[in-house]
Amino acid sequence: MGAPAEAAELLAALQEFGLEARGDAVLQQLVDLCTLHRLPEAELTDELIAFATRKGTTTIAVDLLHSFEHEVLSKRPPKIRRRKENPHCGLRDIDSIQELLDVEEEEENLLDTYASPSKSSQKRAVTTPENPRPKRTLSSRSPHLLFSPNSFSPSATPSQKYSSRNNRGEVLTSFGPVQGTSWSGSGGSASSVRLFSSPDGSLTKLYKFMFQELAEIREVLCCKIEELGKILKEHYKIEEFSSLIIPAQEAVTVLGHIGCDSNGKLNAKSVILEGDQEHSSGGQVPVDLSELREYSLFPGQVVVMEGMNSTGARLVASKLYEGLLLPFYQPTSQPADPEMQMVLVACGPYTTTDSITYDPMLDLIDAINKDKPDVCILLGPFLDAKHQQVENSQLTTSFEDVFKRCLKMIIEGTRSAGSHLVFVPSLRDVHHHCIYPQPPFACFDLAKEDKKRVLFVSDPCTLNINGVIFGLTSVDLLFHMGAEEISSSSSVLDRFSRILKHVLTQRSYYPLYPPAEEMNIDYENFYQHTPLPVTPDVLITPSDLRYFIKDILGCICVNPGRLTKGQVGGTYGRLRVQQQLSEDQRKSPCIAAQVVRI
Repeated sequence: MGAPAEAAELLAALQEFGLEARGDAVLQQLVDLCTLHRLPEAELTDELIAFATRKGTTTIAVDLLHSFEHEVLSKRPPKIRRRKENPHCGLRDIDSIQELLDVEEEEENLLDTYASPSKSSQKRAVTTPENPRPKRTLSSRSPHLLFSPNSFSPSATPSQKYSSRNNRGEVLTSFGPVQGTSWSGSGGSASSVRLFSSPDGSLTKLYKFMFQELAEIREVLCCKIEELGKILKEHYKIEEFSSLIIPAQEAVTVLGHIGCDSNGKLNAKSVILEGDQEHSSGGQVPVDLSELREYSLFPGQVVVMEGMNSTGARLVASKLYEGLLLPFYQPTSQPADPEMQMVLVACGPYTTTDSITYDPMLDLIDAINKDKPDVCILLGPFLDAKHQQVENSQLTTSFEDVFKRCLKMIIEGTRSAGSHLVFVPSLRDVHHHCIYPQPPFACFDLAKEDKKRVLFVSDPCTLNINGVIFGLTSVDLLFHMGAEEISSSSSVLDRFSRILKHVLTQRSYYPLYPPAEEMNIDYENFYQHTPLPVTPDVLITPSDLRYFIKDILGCICVNPGRLTKGQVGGTYGRLRVQQQLSEDQRKSPCIAAQVVRI
């Protein structure tokens, strides 16, 4: 497989200065650093060339990139992303739209006064274009689809880059014994898909938000520290936690969560530990990590540390206790002969950035009709808030109307396959509520034959598919946590594996605090609906970062990628799962998995 275009540009720039990058892993890490730190390729190579010159080396290796990230990139001031000001951009109500129309009419009248008398009296009639674009319907691809982008977009030209791709259907990565595996299902005839309820119940409807107070957020964070601290205390048989703020002349064990001493990014010199209320009254102290050989930390991480705090002003950490997994789900009853299930997973956007024709979605529908998976998990965004025609207010109908047409296209287009459809919202769904945890899409009228096979769920949520537990979230937690995590490790775990391990051992779908800037969190509902009820058998974590399938502590974690990436086609995932009968020696119910190019 060839290197991506970004990696090729980076490699060429480094070679100009006599630097050599060895191995695909180094090239991929360079691309990830550009993505995580939001740097253009030229700026990253300039910084890296200067760093390598100071180190006196001409070889770019993985260890050098780790040092480069910690010593250079993590100390850069955060960039403030400003959106281009566009007077026509954003949501508008009927009054503001009328104001725009009035302004346009005034400008037109003013221009008319400068025109000749013969022209000033002639108003241009509002008519259809003289040479309208040929109307592109989808009926040629499926008799059920009556979705015409021309009905809501003045520019519905198919993407040339997407249509000219020549690697469709290519398998990019695999897990398990895929040789001889059949990637076709039974169309959901033997599938049972239902929500796996947490103790507080699942989020099934809209709730009121924007009413929380700072004291409520503080209470949620304190409860999280106390609950995880109690579990770690019992497991490691710790007699008692000590206070962070009281000096002690001997080693003490303290409980708290990781924070940063400034508004910048976390680094090894800016780590602070904020203690719990019971033992430390919420006090904070800086943490010296110099005596820890291995660590992986991120803001908001609940930790138990052992170390010296002789002055009460600095904790010199000497030991970091490992987090613990929740137990896996054990069904009360097991079928004599459990059915093998095929699960397809795809994440939006479902159309390219330079087109609104939804060709990738059509190709996905074709794949569903061909392979007939038992369950299709489709994560948003379905109408992406970052799409250029959305940002520039070029659509001629409401966002919700476009979204409903998309879902109707999927539901009716896959009716012959019979697959169960699970729809998960995204914070980038422009028509939906931008709050986390995110309520499910409002149910709209479904045909009688579709009601049993369509399920609208929240973000995040936990599903039980024939006894196999799936954890789902459409938030790009890999990107959010990857940009904040710091580590010093000699183990074989890569950054993705470390982050996923944190998600499982912190027992939360989103353990980062403070959250990323684009996240709007309601902490009352966050406390109820984002903790993991059990360790899932399969965790679906879509991201802009590179696709993967990994076994993390017995949980199969899958990043299926996005169905489109810019103007080109992306990827989706497919899995073969089966409930395991043996309880004595647990085996993963995920038999095999693949990430496939659309």
